[in-house]
Amino acid sequence: MIRVHLNRWRQAMVMVSSLAFCAWAQAALADKPITLVVAFPAGGGVDVVGRILAQGMAQKLKLSVVVDNKAGASGAIGAQFVKRAAPDGHTLLMAPTTSYVMSEKMSGAEAVGYEIAKDFRPVATVGELPLVMLASKASGIASYADLAAKAKQQPGKVAYGSSGNGSTEHIVTEWFRQQASLELLHVPYRGSAPAMADLFAGEIQFMVTTSPTALTNLASGKVVAVGVASPQRLDIFPGLPTFAEQGLPQFVAASVYAVLAPKGTPDDVIATLNTALNETLDDEAVKRRFAQLGIEAVRSTPAQARDRLQNESNKWEQVVQRIKVAR
Repeated sequence: MIRVHLNRWRQAMVMVSSLAFCAWAQAALADKPITLVVAFPAGGGVDVVGRILAQGMAQKLKLSVVVDNKAGASGAIGAQFVKRAAPDGHTLLMAPTTSYVMSEKMSGAEAVGYEIAKDFRPVATVGELPLVMLASKASGIASYADLAAKAKQQPGKVAYGSSGNGSTEHIVTEWFRQQASLELLHVPYRGSAPAMADLFAGEIQFMVTTSPTALTNLASGKVVAVGVASPQRLDIFPGLPTFAEQGLPQFVAASVYAVLAPKGTPDDVIATLNTALNETLDDEAVKRRFAQLGIEAVRSTPAQARDRLQNESNKWEQVVQRIKVAR
């Protein structure tokens, strides 16, 4: 009997907390839809994550959350749209911040039309996508040692692909090249799909990609996983060693995802949105979906998200300068 009453009491407290949050959310946000801008095509990794979060936020906030794909210019079109939006919490950016930071550092803030760490207020860091190196099965490369040996035997002839100059794959692989002291050939493509097609065909020897993309393409049997650039092994690739285990301890990189609001968005609005996002990330169904996609869910405060974004900006600016990639 006591246990029954306790369970009812807990359920009542959860209901009261939920109602209190909804009332607080309604006080901070106007009673109108929220637009979550995804600056990349529908169906891609950023879009999938954005739609998962939008559904959860809508349930938590009791407001409609609409995903709006504004693709183009490597995400710059969508970022510029959100930058110019009213800072009221009703226009947000689903941001692969690593990609945005790299584009800005490569091309300059004036060229891309934003300064990611200055023109936006981070609401929350929401996920990390560890980066995985894939090699063409035809290359005979199955480990970092294999790749290093082949590159040293054929300096400047072992080719890697990327989705374009200044892309995440490009800069991360150049960072890898610098750390490993290897001479490699960069082959830029117009997107990751054609690069992956040539990797399948053996036209290029390897490329770096996100864990969800790696998971999908390994099923083809035409590529092999060389290593993961994470501090520890991933549950979805339990037999795949990290690069640290293979002798390259500094090669740790991930694609970080965050939700950003325009600069000037009030603190109470940021706090309300942050709570809704964190509660969404706590949902077991969301955790399972993220895990299936190879994404590590990240819970954060707005301050932690801000610090993470600034650290990303500082890190990749130094990397771009160090590897001397042409701006």
